Amino acid sequence: MGQFFKNVMTNKAMLFFVLPGTIWFLLFSYLPMFGTIIAFKEYRFSRDGFLASIMNSEWVGLENFRFLFSTDDAYIITRNTVLYNFAFIVLGLVFSVALAIILSEIINKRLAKVYQTGMFLPYFLSWVIVGYFVFSFLSYDKGVLNQILGWFGADPVQWYSEPKYWPIFLILISLWKGIGYNSVIYLAAITGIDKSLFEAAMIDGANKWQQIKSITIPMLKPLMTILTLLAVGKIFYADFGLFYQVPRDSGTLYSVTNVIDTYVYRGLKTTGEIGMSAAAGLYQSVVGFILVMTSNYIVRKYDRENALF
Repeated sequence: MGQFFKNVMTNKAMLFFVLPGTIWFLLFSYLPMFGTIIAFKEYRFSRDGFLASIMNSEWVGLENFRFLFSTDDAYIITRNTVLYNFAFIVLGLVFSVALAIILSEIINKRLAKVYQTGMFLPYFLSWVIVGYFVFSFLSYDKGVLNQILGWFGADPVQWYSEPKYWPIFLILISLWKGIGYNSVIYLAAITGIDKSLFEAAMIDGANKWQQIKSITIPMLKPLMTILTLLAVGKIFYADFGLFYQVPRDSGTLYSVTNVIDTYVYRGLKTTGEIGMSAAAGLYQSVVGFILVMTSNYIVRKYDRENALF
């Protein structure tokens, strides 16, 4: 115990700096874990407060989890959530790295910052604004796409009633909104690469593509692995705004836009059962934890230095 206090006093400056972050995690990450018990109860509000509501609610075991798995939509929402996130992870990685490399190769750095800012701005737009922006393109009577089709003599399309187009729309919109933010992370890593490596490669006669393939991408590999592992942990989560606001909650599109988060929201809005939404959140967290641990184990087995832990 004496050694513990000695270490605390020796590192008190460092501990003081991490104290705000520690308090934040305790209040907003660890303390709310107590609420996971709601997933196993038929939650009912009590006038005596939140804790009394939890304690007085009836224990129902795994009954709330049947909300996700006992309906015909269980397969659809799971399929959509996993496949969309898989596409976002793979395409987001490829395009983010490619964009970062392109920006790093622009000689005029002022112009590069203009391009970078332009790609980064969509990240700050809310999905409500993006939804209206998309509607201006896909509206049946005044949408830009239907007007273009009219110029070529084609009939207008009811885009919000045609599910076959929306997987492409959603993937493109997600990439458009998030690729700028992700590319900044990789661009920062590229900036930190030792320039002497590129100079040595140029002396040896390597062209730009050979430099990218032999220096830039290998140097980015640890960061790419870590970010991919973290993304895999959220593969059962879906961006609610993307799948709810952008398709405008069109019922005819549910087969390709209904994911776990939107399904739970609609169920909560209809039934008011908080325990069901808590069960869905716990299910997503547990599956995400298992996926991260499994993915990290696989990476660690083949490349220990690039694993998370």
